[in-house]
Amino acid sequence: MRADLSRDPERAESAAFAVVGFLIVMEFGSGLLQGWYPPLLASIGEAHDVSAAALNWVNVIFLLTSVAFVPIIAKLGDIYGHRRMLVLAAALVAVGSLLVALAPTFGLLLAGRVLQAPLIAFLPLEFAIVRDRDPETAGRNIAYLVGSLTAGVLAGGLASGAMMTAVEDLTLVLLVPAVMMLVCVPTARFLVRETAARSRAKVDWLGAILLASGLLALLSGVSNGNSLGWSHPLILALVVGGTVVLIIWVGVERRVTDPLVDFTVMARGRLVLPVVIAALIGAQIFGSQAPTALFMRSDPNVYGFGLGLSASLAGMLLAVNAAGAFLGSALSDRIARASARHLAIALGAGLTACAYALMIVVPAGAPVFSAYLFLQGFGIGILVGLVPAVIVDRAPADSVGIASGIYNTSRTGAGSIAGAIFTLVMSSMLTTVTVGGVDKTVSSLGSYHAVWATCAAICVAIAVLALFLDADRGHRDVENSEATARDTVGS
Repeated sequence: MRADLSRDPERAESAAFAVVGFLIVMEFGSGLLQGWYPPLLASIGEAHDVSAAALNWVNVIFLLTSVAFVPIIAKLGDIYGHRRMLVLAAALVAVGSLLVALAPTFGLLLAGRVLQAPLIAFLPLEFAIVRDRDPETAGRNIAYLVGSLTAGVLAGGLASGAMMTAVEDLTLVLLVPAVMMLVCVPTARFLVRETAARSRAKVDWLGAILLASGLLALLSGVSNGNSLGWSHPLILALVVGGTVVLIIWVGVERRVTDPLVDFTVMARGRLVLPVVIAALIGAQIFGSQAPTALFMRSDPNVYGFGLGLSASLAGMLLAVNAAGAFLGSALSDRIARASARHLAIALGAGLTACAYALMIVVPAGAPVFSAYLFLQGFGIGILVGLVPAVIVDRAPADSVGIASGIYNTSRTGAGSIAGAIFTLVMSSMLTTVTVGGVDKTVSSLGSYHAVWATCAAICVAIAVLALFLDADRGHRDVENSEATARDTVGS
């Protein structure tokens, strides 16, 4: 079958696109779920009678457990089949979504969020599937998948708030992403072909346990450092303990026969630089989200800065940002083909840096600020549409899943750390305002500028590093020529 398709490129491309079409449905559902919950947090707090601080765990526990889940699921995909693990991941997310919707207590709702964490493994598994189906169109198809994810986030954020306003039934609104995930299970099982490449490695369960426990401890400590205090014994124990466990994990991975993360493969596949770039992308994306949203809601008549937007208008501006990201990811492959992939990545980082700089030096009202957000989203869309394609291209055929999983994990982990650091910055740079005759201490305008300036600097660093992505092209061509010569001699 593969030989027939290889002789008919148009038929091969059509078949590959059909597979991508089904995966696009799944990735839209993934984005829908990720965008569904933020507008509902206040309603969830009222329904379960929990504080705003406790509501942070709705997102934190999902983020932390996804960091642990993704590399394990991706590695299992390389060994047992990427479609098989995609079906399993979708089933777990569907069960978790049902539990979130029907949970009688806040604790069970958080348990549901833990079961939803395999959602972040969808993309690494799908990247491996599209590369296996047609390596020639993998870059373009990855851009389609990322664009579909972004469109789902946009649709989820707009639809959940509107639906909650219309029906005023939290359980019914929370059931919508559960139904979408239930649709994804048979879609993956019956409409997506299994990949052919297999890793013969055994599952490194010791490495998986060490990685998961180390990441969870370290990121739990970082995420809660501001609330409990960075000198609190529990925070110190989590941060130091997690760091020690991760150091031990690296030592174990270098010694076992079949490591969860093969650092030799990372070096041989030239994956270190793309993964570093991915971590920087995650740091500026996830780190800037909360400060930017808070700035939009801040009333300039009270604080002396901000846009003073209502929740619905702030949601619309965030939708503009998501729309820019969708367009950037959809066009990323075309931009790369018109120039070069490494130059397109540098362009995306440069546009994003310009957006952050404009937020600082050219303050304006909501219409102009929405233009900044669109520019930021467009640049980010180019980045997230192209960087994973670099990793998929460079990864060995039997390690695409774990390489893509490391990409996602590096983004998520760096984003959570950046978020905690930026929270510390904003809690350190304070000013006093008078609200209703009462003095109130709040984050100053300078703290927002510090966050955006740091994100702009990160984007400049991404642009510079991107220029080195093409530095080993000549070495790669030599390797390919040598391989061709060996094959010719062998035949």
